[in-house]
Parts: sequence; structure tokens; C-alpha cells
Amino acid sequence: MAQTAIIGAGVMGETLLSGLLRSGVSADTLLVGEKRQARARELEEKYAVTVVSNIEAAQKADTLALVVKPQDMGAVLDELEPHLRPGQLIVSLAAGITTAFIESRIPDGIAVVRVMPNTPALVDEGMAAISPGSHCDEEHLAEAEQLLSATGHVLRVPEKHQDAVTAISGSGPAYIFYVVESMVEAGVHLGLPRATATELVIQTLFGSAKMLRETGTHPTVLREQVTSPAGTTAAAIRELEVHRVRAAFLSAMEAARNRSQELAAGS
Repeated sequence: MAQTAIIGAGVMGETLLSGLLRSGVSADTLLVGEKRQARARELEEKYAVTVVSNIEAAQKADTLALVVKPQDMGAVLDELEPHLRPGQLIVSLAAGITTAFIESRIPDGIAVVRVMPNTPALVDEGMAAISPGSHCDEEHLAEAEQLLSATGHVLRVPEKHQDAVTAISGSGPAYIFYVVESMVEAGVHLGLPRATATELVIQTLFGSAKMLRETGTHPTVLREQVTSPAGTTAAAIRELEVHRVRAAFLSAMEAARNRSQELAAGS
């Protein structure tokens, strides 16, 4: 029976684990690599999965999902390397870590897929972009797609675009939450109870996202449909343009892209 091991049981690791189980994957085919005993017991009780050491996971699994912090990746690979074997697949969910970096630290003949996920995977609405390493073929990519589709949507991209993906969708939920936070605070400033402002903003966000997905209409067209000449929305948009919000978003995403590149370089 083919087994998949999740190395790293933080928020994203647990998100992947729970998503796989909800999608119908048997707990018998899953292993979790976790060193902390209390955390291991918690996962075993909550999900009825087998929690083992990273080394045992590497020895037993056919596919290893590495869900670790970028700064920890080198140490984790050093620990796993003596126990890896040709024919395995490594799926890395660490921001900024290139497939070349991983391939340089593991035996030849092991396929690597790089993934940039995001936190809406917690509610099965994640966006994961995947890129193949030098030893990766169609079968490996399809396996990675199946793994990640348990928590949302999956898109294939050339690895050269992964830093931009990190800036857009990887960090993207934080930008959305920042905008929601700002709109709620504005509602309170305008005299609304916080609970009312929060419900108004969240449902507006949800409905707007659903319109974008289901209509397929360009966001500019949808915005113009709301923006009557000399109306309230036009007045608000004018203020956003005066304060260069569009340019600020571009600068913010460039900063995120640059940081992703720095992580890849080991900074």
C-alpha cells in the first residue's frame, strides 16, 4: 500500500492532513513526522493517524510532503537524506526553497515538486501552484496535483514564476484580511456597531469573490458596474487613487517577491 508522509505538523501540515482525510484518503495510508511528543499524541487522537519520527517516515513513505519553515529545510533534508531512496517523490511546501536546492541535498533519482500553497486551504478553498524539478515527470506532477487538490485548487506554473506566485496568492490572504480589517474599522468610524460592520464587510467580500468566479467577468467591468458617474462609489475610488492604493499594492507584492528570492538565496 503506497504511503504518504507529512513532515511538519504545523498549521499547514495539519491542514493538508485534515484535507486528505476529508477527501476520502484512508488514515492507514498516511504518516506524520513529528518530534514533539505532546503534538504527536494530539494528532493521533484527533485524526487516528500514525505519527512517527522523520527518519521512519522517510524510510516507509513513497511520497513525502515537506511542510517545514524555509530556514529549517536544510536541517530536515540532512536528517532525511541517508534514508531516502530512488523512486520516491518529495513535495515541498516551503516558501522560497527551490527544487535545485532540494535536489542538491538528496540522492539522485528522487523527483521533487515545489508547491506554494495558501491558508484558505484550511476551508478547502486553497490555491496551490506547483512546479516540477529536473527529475519530475507527468506522473509525479499528477500525483502532486492529487495531493494538493484535497485542500482546494491546483495550478501548474514554471518554477521561475514561483516567487511571483508567493507574492500574489501565498501572501495574498493577508492582504485581503488587511483590507477587511481596514473596512471594518472604517465602518466603526462611520458609526456602525463593530459586529454590523464586520458582517457587512465579510458578506460583501464573499459575494464579490463569488461574482468574479461565477461570472468570469473582468474585475474592471464589475467595478464599473458599481461606479455610477459622480456617485458615492466614484467618490471613494477617487480617494483610493489619490492615496495611490493601486501603486501601494504593486510595491507590496514586489517586496514579497523580493523576500521570496532572498529566502531562496539563503538570506
